Amino acid sequence: MNRRPSGFPVMYQNWGKLLFMHWRIEEKLLRRLIPDALDIDTFDGSAWIGVIPFTMWGIRASFLPPIPGTSAFHELNVRTYVTLNGVSGVWFFSLDAANRLAVSAARKFYGLPYFNAKMALEQDGSRIQYSSTRADRRGPAAHLRATWTIGAELPPSAPSSLEFFLTERYCLYTRRKKELFRARIHHQPWLLQKAQLNSLDSTMIESHGLPPPEGDPLLHYSEEQKVGIWLPEQMQSN
Repeated sequence: MNRRPSGFPVMYQNWGKLLFMHWRIEEKLLRRLIPDALDIDTFDGSAWIGVIPFTMWGIRASFLPPIPGTSAFHELNVRTYVTLNGVSGVWFFSLDAANRLAVSAARKFYGLPYFNAKMALEQDGSRIQYSSTRADRRGPAAHLRATWTIGAELPPSAPSSLEFFLTERYCLYTRRKKELFRARIHHQPWLLQKAQLNSLDSTMIESHGLPPPEGDPLLHYSEEQKVGIWLPEQMQSN
């Protein structure tokens, strides 16, 4: 488990029904999409790009109960991994969500590239069907339709493993008015399971001007994760 940040989280969330889909990608393809001050994080000499569909619930400010109509919705992000001053984190290319209030708040207070989307998740036993279609003129058209089957539990990720590199990330970086910010998060280590992808139709990566991913993605599933989120802090690069 990562060390809890000082102070108090501004928000609590539950993430679940979450599928990590990752592909190797050439670092040079990502460079133009990421601020120069951030180094692209690599594993075994390769950069990675992820498409992560999931659902959220129990969303609330740390000092308030959940607000009806805003405390549960689906989300989908496209991301890679970066470092700044030795601290590794996540860089989001886009985040789609089925909640207009959450999209507006995340854009205003975190500077994150959130977009409104029409989304659905259906589960039948161990089989999950997920769909998302962007409905926001601020970004290019993008969609995802995927079906996967949840598999067996995996052992805890070793710190030296690729699974740890891709999933155990405890901050995000964002840019507002050309300034870099970092927001810490805190949670228990991911409890991962195997997953089998039954179908995938997605333009999420291509919507960023990147080539379609090659080959099958590396998959990891998680049923539930409780998360605390801290306010963003402006960063100074060395």
